[in-house]
Amino acid sequence: MEEYENWLQDEIDKIKENSTTEYENIPSLKLQENVITEITIDFSKPFEKWTGEQNGKTITKKIIPCTVNGVRMNWWLNVQNPIYSEILKLGNLGITNVKILQTGNQGNTKYLIVK
Repeated sequence: MEEYENWLQDEIDKIKENSTTEYENIPSLKLQENVITEITIDFSKPFEKWTGEQNGKTITKKIIPCTVNGVRMNWWLNVQNPIYSEILKLGNLGITNVKILQTGNQGNTKYLIVK
């Protein structure tokens, strides 16, 4: 359990670090506006990174493996999104089941954790 906790704390400490790695090619999580989606996040290993250009800006996304309704998916989440650090903190507490509400879309997308 010690190794599990350490990678999560390391991830919290280096949210802004950029690099690109390979990831498992499974369906991407597509959340719907104003719909609560329950996901189970796999925190068993560090999340893979993707760095690239989007709308003329260089961004870094973490590829978060999760399961929704029994289907394994990847959630591509910008590390600058405030929910990313919330997800890491929940994982550090051992919480893997999370309900997410998306509000807005495209540039106005916001995610909220529903308790």
